[in-house]
Amino acid sequence: MSNATTYLQTMAYNNAWSNHRLLTACAQLSDAAFQAERVSFFPTIMATLNHNLTVDWFYVDALEGGTLGAKAFADENPCPTMATLMPEQTAIDRRLIAFCDKLTDTSAAAETRIHRSDRIQVSRTDRLLLHLFEHQIHHRGQAHAMLAGTAVPPPQLDEFFMADEAPLRAEEFKESGWTEAEIWRGLV
Repeated sequence: MSNATTYLQTMAYNNAWSNHRLLTACAQLSDAAFQAERVSFFPTIMATLNHNLTVDWFYVDALEGGTLGAKAFADENPCPTMATLMPEQTAIDRRLIAFCDKLTDTSAAAETRIHRSDRIQVSRTDRLLLHLFEHQIHHRGQAHAMLAGTAVPPPQLDEFFMADEAPLRAEEFKESGWTEAEIWRGLV
């Protein structure tokens, strides 16, 4: 990586790719299996993935300068089916990529105002992004583990950064409209 903003931009693509891969696998579940109680921090795959979605709404809105705040969490499970969740997650992933693609060293170091229910929290933008990516990885891992208890095999999620594994993600990148060169900005 040439600098911190390149890393954050690449992580935004990794986040979207991981969501695409995991949600594509989860789309093979019946609604009943998607909503079935399992052992994890959130009791269902549906609740776990909805949590990631609402957290994305919360933080991406803040990164964009919005004031959505706690309203992002008004409905804990706004998307009770994969048919409703997938397009919402894809849309917010694209917003996050668009935000990160515009990052500069100056904007990454700037403050972001996060409208919490009881206060306005202020954080450096780069730190907020690192927090968001870690949060999403954490809960995707939980959904991934719950998926292992179904008839649908969990997808591999750790092939993003290795150059010689590009063929393993080529079709999904094509589905998403991305290229290796676009993501890696000439570092391929």
